[in-house]
Amino acid sequence: MTIETRTICKRCVLPESRPDVWLDAEGVCNICRTYDQQKDGRSRTKLLESDFVKILSQHKSKGKYDCLVMCSGGKDSTAALYYMKKRYKLNPLAFTFDHGFETEGALENIRNAVEILGIDFLFFKSDFMKEMFLEIVKTDEKVALCHPCSIWYMGLTFEMAARYDIPLIVAGWTRGQVSQQPLASRCADKVHGSEFISMSGATQAFLDKYTRQNPKYKDFPKSMEEVVRLAGKRHKATVVSPHWFLPTDSGEYVELLQKELKWKFPPQSYPGASTNCSLNFLSVHNAMRHFGYTHYHVEMSKMIRESLLSRQEALKLLEINFGDEVLRDVMQKLSRAGGK
Repeated sequence: MTIETRTICKRCVLPESRPDVWLDAEGVCNICRTYDQQKDGRSRTKLLESDFVKILSQHKSKGKYDCLVMCSGGKDSTAALYYMKKRYKLNPLAFTFDHGFETEGALENIRNAVEILGIDFLFFKSDFMKEMFLEIVKTDEKVALCHPCSIWYMGLTFEMAARYDIPLIVAGWTRGQVSQQPLASRCADKVHGSEFISMSGATQAFLDKYTRQNPKYKDFPKSMEEVVRLAGKRHKATVVSPHWFLPTDSGEYVELLQKELKWKFPPQSYPGASTNCSLNFLSVHNAMRHFGYTHYHVEMSKMIRESLLSRQEALKLLEINFGDEVLRDVMQKLSRAGGK
């Protein structure tokens, strides 16, 4: 596996990738420079746990479930599920989707969590996205597979919230992924930032074309904003993450999850110390080829600027830890699914 080596910003971990990201004479990227320019004038009001408790009380359901928790089996979403049940004494419904590439380790983490916590569990498995995934890969479109997948996942999540009349959706998004309350996604194709201009443009162009040509996907949303707009017509739901409000370090809650919920890191996942589906390997590889970085680089760069993560730690986590054999296995599985 050969990926072009690019010069990286001396302050964050974004590589030079014109026209979106470029380095100045001092080797610092335009994103960091813009952050510095806006830092003094930007409101630095810290979100407190009391703010989160207020949101929970405002949106607490009067029905069977107080919230719908998006749970992937990773440390952040599992912690969010744990907090809803144990810390805030709510009655959550855990929701997991499987597009055919979820790992057994992630699913085992979820099963352990819902069984030990005594939480109702909604598991949705579908091969709906596989034809689109295969088309992106076969035509070498400059589309990170995670982008349309996240649009689909959020659409499903809103649909499930509406079906069970749940007004609050809880995600495991960290402050590096999203730092404010309006809905967004770490994999969204319409992220408002220079780092995502090319990525979001490529996703938008692909979806515009592909959905016109394929009746199966004619109603597929073109952006996360469209997902939210369509969902709002059917059912009002607020999306929030406890990680925006809690100062807890991930190391602390990982230890808690391991002790109380039998939670385990998978044998292999990217980035390091994460839990992602197997298709993520292919998405990361293609994003690195086309853009020189992934949404994980953007997330960790945000955390570095906010002093939530050191640059050295980020570089270690972002080291490519998989090879061609892993990519071939994922591609073979995708090709078999697409050939059904």
